[in-house]
Amino acid sequence: MAGVDFGAVTQAQQQMWSKGDFAYCAPIVQFVADQLVESVDVLPGDRVLDVACGSGNAAIAAARCFAEVTGADFVPELLEHARRRAATDLLELELVEADAQELPFEDGSFDVVLSTFGAMFAPDQERVARELLRVTRPGGKIGMANWMPDGAVGDVFRATAKHAPPPPGLTPPLAWGTEERVRELFGEDVAELRFAQRTSTQRFHSADHYLEFFRSYFGPTIVAFERVGPDGEEALAADLRAAVERNNRAGERAAVMDAAYLEVVAVRA
Repeated sequence: MAGVDFGAVTQAQQQMWSKGDFAYCAPIVQFVADQLVESVDVLPGDRVLDVACGSGNAAIAAARCFAEVTGADFVPELLEHARRRAATDLLELELVEADAQELPFEDGSFDVVLSTFGAMFAPDQERVARELLRVTRPGGKIGMANWMPDGAVGDVFRATAKHAPPPPGLTPPLAWGTEERVRELFGEDVAELRFAQRTSTQRFHSADHYLEFFRSYFGPTIVAFERVGPDGEEALAADLRAAVERNNRAGERAAVMDAAYLEVVAVRA
């Protein structure tokens, strides 16, 4: 990855995730955060950090356990969504504008550090791993949910990258969805690693509904269509629609995809 300008890529990603409104997408994967909190076994009083928290899925799930929760994200608008959601549920959260690659917390500040489909997208994966490890106390836990390369989400990402490729030299975010890469990133700084392959089911009226939804609310899809412009949007839409249809298990009734993700629970050495 020599020569990659991580600062420029991070800035572009911040702008990308500010497009649309990911808060509309977050409820689709709320179950994943609830499951992760159970797998990590968050306890009352635990100091919990949700990294790249978006509109607060994992932060809110942990706060329901009477934990002391902080959510961190680099999109201020999503933090506002998280704040409103917490208020509606009568939960207390501390929310901090921060980049997953440079967390503004002291070493060992948290008993539990979580990330659901968030930290995996930061461009400098080695730096993200170091930060997750750094802010977790010895004996504390790191819990992640990361999309796997195989399956529905992988198909959609590949269809997008075919038309709007990522910057050269970056390790794909979906590498976080493989046991090999997670072991490589955390190395000897964890005393225990547990993996579970799980499924997040995504339900839409049709492939066209899926496409319309993500073109409206999901920053990466919005940016991909901006990049290809009017001349390329038909081909991109066709490949995205085909990816959904390949993974649809509901036939003509709906578009229902079982998206594979890797659940990671690590114990800090």
